[in-house]
Amino acid sequence: MTAKKQNKEIQKIQELENNWKRALADYKNLEKRVEEEKREIFLFAKETIIKEMLPVLDNLEMLQKHIKDKGLELTIRNFEATLKDLGVKKIETTDKEFDPKTMEALEIVEGEKNKVIKTVLEGYLINEKLLRPAKVKVGKGGNKNE
Repeated sequence: MTAKKQNKEIQKIQELENNWKRALADYKNLEKRVEEEKREIFLFAKETIIKEMLPVLDNLEMLQKHIKDKGLELTIRNFEATLKDLGVKKIETTDKEFDPKTMEALEIVEGEKNKVIKTVLEGYLINEKLLRPAKVKVGKGGNKNE
């Protein structure tokens, strides 16, 4: 075998090896993209389902205010514990400064300026992402002490 022919064969082998490495890298990147897309789809589905369930919790809590039933109270606690296990966290609003990123002001009322006076509807985060803003009444201030 001539040196020239041997050199061409070595180049061909190197070219095939480089193509194989590129194809393998492309395949690994594709696997990563597919896994990320699966994760995003799962999170989207989870968020969608939880958003659909929140009005049920709202109704149970509203009912509890009127009938004060121990069984209903346990059901609500169980519901909230399940949401917590899924990464859902209630937005703290009581005596807090109004935060437009996590709250929606429904009304401006008498009270300390920019403080949440009343929570009308609870807001929730899921894994630190806003799921539903808290609907609140906010103080307008205006008193000499404020």
